[in-house]
Amino acid sequence: MSRTKQLKLGAFMRPVSIHTGAWRYPGAIPDANFNFPALKKFIQKLEQGKFDAFFMADHLAVLNMPVNALKRSHTVTSFEPFTLLSALSTVTENIGLVATASTTYDAPYHIARRFASLDHISGGRAGWNIVTTANPDAALNFNLEEEIEHDERYRRAREFYDVVTGLWDSFADDAFVRDVEAGIYFDPDKLHVLNHKGKYLSVRGPLNIARPVQGWPLIVQAGASEAGRQLAAETAEAVFAPAGNLEAGKALFADIKGRARAIGRDPDSIKILPGALVVVGETVAEAQAKRVYLDSLVHYDSGIASLNSALGYDVSGFDPDGPLPEIPPTNAGHSSRERVIALAQRENLTIRQLAQRVGSYSGLAFVGTPQTIADEMEQWLKEEGSDGFNIMFPYLPEGLNDFVDKVIPELQSRGIFRTEYEGTTLRENLGLPRPANRFFESERSPAVI
Repeated sequence: MSRTKQLKLGAFMRPVSIHTGAWRYPGAIPDANFNFPALKKFIQKLEQGKFDAFFMADHLAVLNMPVNALKRSHTVTSFEPFTLLSALSTVTENIGLVATASTTYDAPYHIARRFASLDHISGGRAGWNIVTTANPDAALNFNLEEEIEHDERYRRAREFYDVVTGLWDSFADDAFVRDVEAGIYFDPDKLHVLNHKGKYLSVRGPLNIARPVQGWPLIVQAGASEAGRQLAAETAEAVFAPAGNLEAGKALFADIKGRARAIGRDPDSIKILPGALVVVGETVAEAQAKRVYLDSLVHYDSGIASLNSALGYDVSGFDPDGPLPEIPPTNAGHSSRERVIALAQRENLTIRQLAQRVGSYSGLAFVGTPQTIADEMEQWLKEEGSDGFNIMFPYLPEGLNDFVDKVIPELQSRGIFRTEYEGTTLRENLGLPRPANRFFESERSPAVI
């Protein structure tokens, strides 16, 4: 008998809520992004709800917005992801630990070492969210005067991925014999020196750490631009790309999985998990009222700054009650820019209205009762709009507790979400195979992904 397709759920937890007004909501913890005891409780609640992963996005600069907007942002301070996730791994057992790490402003050897270490420390629960970093202020923190051009960032990222995964394969799984009597710690024949020399990177290797528990930590990709989709099809095992509605989700789902199929990958080896803000109420009207109040907490200074950032273009000098002007091509992230422009055109929004939407949260949202939210999620799953979602909470702890205590049981009662974890590693829980070592055969390494 065929098993009902199951939702996969990640939790977007840096910032702990993507909504700009979240820290001001009654009962919210204002310093939650930088409050370890609170974050510890959050991840343990997520694990209680059998979430697949805790996802920590990251920034390599204070957000590039005017100080009048920045002073209202709860994202201005947060933990470095590997430090936090290593600490959280010791107070959890099953939930995955996914961190953003940039291919633009870091070295592949550093990335490979950090994720391999996190995977060993957590017992096989690490995941790498590959990003190319569009924030121009980040460039100024890394000896550059301006950011690298968009498509060039993605070309570097593709080579970067090859280097990192090659470094993870430096040792065979059975390289460490630790023969006390003979005095041999590892078998030199089971060590591979990468010696990579490419267009962007030169890395000798080998990595000075044993192969990760999962073979490779889970590969996560978030871009929705043309270059981002192609990179996802070639490398990703989970995709957090945005989709504003079911039709857009179905198109994204079909596109990325179709690209994967075209290059010989199994489409089921990629889990498409669009981000979704979830607001839960006892009635739909109550949930909608919560959302309206939450949006009202966003100051216009924050809204217009968020809009400018998303567009990669300053529109603050235009009439706020007029239409969005023609936006020239920029070096900003293409997917966010195009999504915002499409929203303005679709709903005929003024700059002020658009700033309010973008400054709060303008993406996919499920606002309703546990039953209506489960209805929508089930529809996305059955109609191949997604394999699940990367859940964003409107405020914490209440928004998180509402989802785990009310929505999760509804999903479980329908048989579309687990009641127990399937395994001990992130790959096992997502139903993804452990990749073979490209340089060594091993009984522990099944078929190549």
